[in-house]
Amino acid sequence: MPSPQSLSEDDRRLVASWAADCAERVLSLFEAEAPGDDRPRDAIARTRAFARGDLTAAGEIKRRFVAGRAAGAVTSRSAVAAARAAAQAAGVAHMGAHALGAAAYAARAAGAAETDASAAAARELQWQLERMSDEVASALRQLPPLGHDSAGPLGPGLLASGDLGDHIRAIQAGLKDRDG
Repeated sequence: MPSPQSLSEDDRRLVASWAADCAERVLSLFEAEAPGDDRPRDAIARTRAFARGDLTAAGEIKRRFVAGRAAGAVTSRSAVAAARAAAQAAGVAHMGAHALGAAAYAARAAGAAETDASAAAARELQWQLERMSDEVASALRQLPPLGHDSAGPLGPGLLASGDLGDHIRAIQAGLKDRDG
């Protein structure tokens, strides 16, 4: 039985596009520090291709860790988080819950790039919720609450703690507040 964090392939394709949008908004933070490293940009492009149906889930599952390795090529918190946002977006082909990871890392990256990290992250989260279509919101509502299911990225691990957990909880609360 698949994890409730997986989502159907159709729903993963839906949320992949939104996850790519989230990661792309902070990509410049990575590229400013590592302009010659195209791994995060490639991961976002591949995520978009998966969303369109141009790439298979099986093929993308094999490549999902490439962008995450780019985080080791940079040192600033914002650039590292931007690379991880792209990696989480790429992971959506494997498990839909990674879309929330992409959004959380994008909010972390946005916050780390500004003096008032909390306000910058809040603005990013607001943009993410506004950018989300009703179909994406419906798909993401199928995911279990953060920390309640150990069979995936929303389990009681890295994404459930600290600012990443706060960001995902804010998104899940925003999903409940939406009409749909």
